[in-house]
Amino acid sequence: MNTVIIDGNNLTTRKETHSYLKKTLNFPDYYGNNLDALYDCLTDISEKTEIHIINIDSVKKRLGNFGKDLINVFTDASEDNTNIIFITEEKE
Repeated sequence: MNTVIIDGNNLTTRKETHSYLKKTLNFPDYYGNNLDALYDCLTDISEKTEIHIINIDSVKKRLGNFGKDLINVFTDASEDNTNIIFITEEKE
């Protein structure tokens, strides 16, 4: 099983968030840097993968509604792709 740790402290703007996610999740070059592309890439994951977002409070605080939408995308993708286990943590 793959384990990916996403640190909410590294998600500061929309642009930086997508850049960080692309690198951390090893998304392809054609990743579209938007929430729809994020969902598509997450649901394409074919290996069992546990994705942890630590410092989730930072995501919500820094990114506001976008942060909430981001978390919803991870939640929805994990419901639609049984290869993904999605875990959030308040503190590291």
